[in-house]
Amino acid sequence: MHTSVQVDQYIIKSAPFAIPILEHLRMLVHHADARIEEKTKWGMPFFDFKGSVCHMAAFKHHCAFGFWKGSLIEDEFNIFETSSAMGMLGKIKSFADLPADEILIAYIQQAIQLNEDGIKLPAKPKANPQELIIPQYFIDALQKDFIAMDVFQNFSVSKKKDYVIWLEEAKTETTRQKRLETSIEWISEGKSRMWKYEK
Repeated sequence: MHTSVQVDQYIIKSAPFAIPILEHLRMLVHHADARIEEKTKWGMPFFDFKGSVCHMAAFKHHCAFGFWKGSLIEDEFNIFETSSAMGMLGKIKSFADLPADEILIAYIQQAIQLNEDGIKLPAKPKANPQELIIPQYFIDALQKDFIAMDVFQNFSVSKKKDYVIWLEEAKTETTRQKRLETSIEWISEGKSRMWKYEK
C-alpha cells in the first residue's frame, strides 16, 4: 500500500469513534486498487491515481467520505446522500452508516476508471456578472464635472465598483457627502479609489 505518514497522523488525531471508521475506509480504498496513493489536500486525506479519486474527513461527531468526480459516478445502489455533510455518504457516525464493503469498493473502482479514461468533470458554468448599479446621486455629481464623468466612463468595472461601494458604505449622509466630493476630485485627476496603494 502507498500509505502516507500525514494520513497516519490525521487518523491518530481524530476523535476516538472516527479512528476505526477512517482506518476501514482507507483499507477499502487500497483494497479497491493497490496503485492508489495517499495525499493530504486542504488538510484532509485524499486518495489519488491519475488524479484525485476520493477523500475522507473526520469531524467532532461524524466522518465523511466523498468522490472527486462523484457527479459522474453511476449511483446504482443509491448510496449517495445530499446532506449538509461534506462527502457523498452523509454523516458517518458508525459502521452502520456505511454501505457494504463490496459496494463501496465497486464505486471506488468506478471512480478510478473515470481517471484512467481521462474523463474530466464538466466545467462549471460561469456566473453572469451582475450589472453595476451606480446611485443617482453619484451620476448627478459626475455630470457636474465633465472631466470626472469622462474619466469615470473609461474606468474598468472593478474601479467603478470600488467607488460605488465606498460611497454606499457610508453610515451617515455627512460622511457620504464628504466621500462624494473626494471621489469627484480623485476621479477628475484620473485616480482610482485605491490609487494610494497602486504602484
